[in-house]
Amino acid sequence: MCSPTGINIGDTGYGYTLSVLNGKYKMIILYWLAQYKPVLRFNELQRCIGSISYKTLSLTLKELEKSDLVIRTEYPQIPPKVEYQLSERGLSLVPVLNMMCEWGEANKI
Repeated sequence: MCSPTGINIGDTGYGYTLSVLNGKYKMIILYWLAQYKPVLRFNELQRCIGSISYKTLSLTLKELEKSDLVIRTEYPQIPPKVEYQLSERGLSLVPVLNMMCEWGEANKI
């Protein structure tokens, strides 16, 4: 049982997972990195998502990097080149994302 009665949900595995994935764009970014290409540049990610501002994408990617779900690689060149990819820990979420997608396809109204 993931969240037994009488225990604060924040202290459970479920609560931890929600805290790591909490945010409007985190799951969308993980989806694009898992499904589109294994490595995406910042501007490519921004184009894929479409409705995200530079600042929001930057902050969200920093949070995903801090949670060890995304690896950021910066190349010292002009103009700067920064690439993002899923870490091993991030890749472990791909089956969960796939199950969510399957559930959504099966239960769309």
